[in-house]
Amino acid sequence: MLVELRQSGSERLLDRIELDDSPQPGRWFVHDARSYLVLQRRHRYALRSGRYQLASVVLLVKQQQQPADAQRYRHGWVIGDPSCRFNALSPLLRCAVLPDGPCEQCLHHEPRGG
Repeated sequence: MLVELRQSGSERLLDRIELDDSPQPGRWFVHDARSYLVLQRRHRYALRSGRYQLASVVLLVKQQQQPADAQRYRHGWVIGDPSCRFNALSPLLRCAVLPDGPCEQCLHHEPRGG
């Protein structure tokens, strides 16, 4: 399937590639020795033989190296310790208290309730 990589914000075309399975938002992937974080995914359809079929996928990406403390957790990837109450449970932001990390040195670490 044809996948377009576009820069998030400006939507400038970075590349067109063929992928069997395009990554979902919130996941990192590597292309041409560059690491990208997928922020949004759009589908483009074409009318063929009276039916709409998936023609291509547009990925809005941000060039970003996957942090060393990124890990899979429930819905996708998170940065830092997901068991901490202050963790944002996001691949974009670690937490409100110590956004640059690391979680091991944070004095405000508290277990997540519930």
